[in-house]
Amino acid sequence: MPAKVTNFGGCRTVTGLWEDRGMALTKARAPRRAAELRDQIDHHSYRYHVLDDPEVADVEYDALYRELLEIEEAFPELATPDSPTQRVGAPPSDLFSPVKHRTPMMSLDNVFSLEELQAWGQRAERGLGSAPRGYVCELKMDGVAVNLIYEDGVLVKGATRGDGRTGEDITGNLRTVKAVPLKLRGKAPKILEVRGEVYMQTDDFDKLNATLGETEARTFANPRNATAGSLRQKDPKVTAGRNLSLICHGIGYIDGERLASHWEALQRIKELGFRINPKSKQVATMDEVYEFCSHWQDHRHDVPYEIDGSVVKIDGIQEQEELGSTSKAPRWAIAYKFPPEERTTLLRSINVHVGRTGAATPWAQLEPVFVGGVTVSTATLHNEDEVARKDIRIGDTVIVRRAGDVIPEVVGPVTSKRTGKERKFKMPSSCPSCGSDIVREEGEAVARCVGVDCPSQRVERLFHFASRGAMDIEGLGYKTIIEFVDRGWLKDVGDIYLLRAEQLDGLDGWGKISIDNLFKAIEGSKQRLLANLLIGLGIRHLGGTSSRDVAAASGSLDVLRQMSEADLLAIEGIGPVIARSIRSFFEQERNLEIVDKLKAAGVDPKEAPKKTGGPFEGMTFVLTGGLEGFSRDSSAAAIEDRGGKVASSVSKKTSYVVVGENPGSKLAKAEALGTTLLDEAAFVALLNANPL
Repeated sequence: MPAKVTNFGGCRTVTGLWEDRGMALTKARAPRRAAELRDQIDHHSYRYHVLDDPEVADVEYDALYRELLEIEEAFPELATPDSPTQRVGAPPSDLFSPVKHRTPMMSLDNVFSLEELQAWGQRAERGLGSAPRGYVCELKMDGVAVNLIYEDGVLVKGATRGDGRTGEDITGNLRTVKAVPLKLRGKAPKILEVRGEVYMQTDDFDKLNATLGETEARTFANPRNATAGSLRQKDPKVTAGRNLSLICHGIGYIDGERLASHWEALQRIKELGFRINPKSKQVATMDEVYEFCSHWQDHRHDVPYEIDGSVVKIDGIQEQEELGSTSKAPRWAIAYKFPPEERTTLLRSINVHVGRTGAATPWAQLEPVFVGGVTVSTATLHNEDEVARKDIRIGDTVIVRRAGDVIPEVVGPVTSKRTGKERKFKMPSSCPSCGSDIVREEGEAVARCVGVDCPSQRVERLFHFASRGAMDIEGLGYKTIIEFVDRGWLKDVGDIYLLRAEQLDGLDGWGKISIDNLFKAIEGSKQRLLANLLIGLGIRHLGGTSSRDVAAASGSLDVLRQMSEADLLAIEGIGPVIARSIRSFFEQERNLEIVDKLKAAGVDPKEAPKKTGGPFEGMTFVLTGGLEGFSRDSSAAAIEDRGGKVASSVSKKTSYVVVGENPGSKLAKAEALGTTLLDEAAFVALLNANPL
């Protein structure tokens, strides 16, 4: 029942809920009652969302909330920022502004076996000169890391981890998460930064996807993606409907207090009203650490949320400080990652997908199976030879794994379950999309559709052109491209720039804002660099580094299309295969028509010639793994701006290999050749010592 405000003798009164109780609430009595209700609601919310031990039924809680809401509607001046009613009170935001963390939110190094975990423990012992006095073991929750900032006990800001130093302000959305305290309990420090993980329970994830599926909206791949998408909503009301929760795992900064251990820090934030994971455990020895990790590896589905490992931390704060950190991770903590999960299921059929280059790739249609936290119904089979090598047959019971816990793949068949009805796979002779021949050239691992106007290739080429790293046209995603192709609006990438806003007017899912945003993105893409356009055109064998080399050497499309194979070979880093592929691309009349269409639409980027000279002249760098402070493009640009060269592979000519997080096989080759290795801190130091 909505509240009604009336004037009686110059004094406002409220009737509504109180009318049913034969009473009216005056302005004089309202502040006390509002304060009482806020305290009661905070108490019951804490019992429910933090302790999992509610004292009242939902209907009683709802009645208290509704009463407070009516008071605040009647007397708006009583609505305080930390009121429970303000969880969904912020207006939609235009953007997520940057927030600098007081102390960095560092990532963790990973180990993948108990032997590697033991080696980490031994390194820590050597660093301290003796065994640590204890450890804290925690579940590695697969959610979104956040930093919560409180001043005088009141939440003032919440941010994502970002690059570890600067995150995005998502305060309005975090206020909607009921496990996030708006006001701390007990005596709070003047300033407090608490780190935690926002997550979605698996049941809530399933319900969300079911709801999205009913409306034909895009569903989420896993709970972590759903959590991240929910926290990046511009309207907090959308986030509020996603039923997110929070578990806190540490303190980033606390004013005026010196805590002796990580376990003590967990108990302190628990006292202040934060939820910590009851599965966390304080242990004394590495044997107990191994026992914890082994137990949860076997029982990872015994909790109602996704976990992908365990986190082990040395407990003592002084010992943590003695061990310190690398440029990206603390030496006193490690993440023990569980091995990728495998499951068996039925392989119903083997189908073929044709990509933008015509490559025909077999993929498996599976009986749906829950693997590594998601339901998998399709999986990659890589190529025809791989199917034959693994002897995977249609109708097989197969082992399915999520490679890197991300990409589903078929490991192989369970031959003991064969019945004799299974059928071997043979690559079809014609394209399932356009009917053209599928041909496998001698010496090639991949068969290809030779159709010039293959619809599947067209969609993939358009999607690649609009993707990040190429022309980065936000809003032109896979589903949109398919719809536009089906309507006959897009036949090639040049047609993107011939689209008209009035074509979209009235289409399902397209309002004025989304139409305006798409056309702003299309117009903005005209300002991309020549290297981006070359990547977007999808010239075979031409990757990111070689595209930058070619763009810098040619300076424009007009020059590039006239360059001979010999001219291209003269560009450092360009070999005969790439030179031949570029020349072949510009010799095809259809490709020249598309280039001319792009130019006519205003897509004609120029690129300044690559700088000569500089402190890195004559040096060759190879990048492997991810860097915290750089994207792959920005790190390459920093090197090239100083006159250096970025190569894609390690050789005897390589001067330095820059090693980031999760490096690939390039690291092993560099170590074998004795090449100088630089971690991120050393790379930054080298850049700073050689300024532009």
